[in-house]
Amino acid sequence: MSVSHVTTHILDTSIGRPAPGVAVELEARVGDGWVGIGSGLTDADGRVKELGPERLESGAYRLRFDTAAYFAGIDTDTFFPEVVLTFQVDAEQAHYHVPLLLSPFAYSTYRGS
Repeated sequence: MSVSHVTTHILDTSIGRPAPGVAVELEARVGDGWVGIGSGLTDADGRVKELGPERLESGAYRLRFDTAAYFAGIDTDTFFPEVVLTFQVDAEQAHYHVPLLLSPFAYSTYRGS
């Protein structure tokens, strides 16, 4: 198993546990648009380690989280049907971990390690 240059981890802060089964897509900015370059589902620990290439070029990328399907699956209303996080990658950096702290009516993120 290889670990992609970008990984993520989702914690559902409303229940104090990881969020399994969330669809996540990694996209790269190409010109004025976005192109999908990887995708995955969070595992039982809320993590996606194989999300895209092992190495990325420098540039703008984003993660798209399908939070509507996750909250529907646990019978919970949500204000955010999807969360999109856009960030810059420097190819010289070894790894980017982009966690998502999620609840039905709020979210937060940071660059992890």
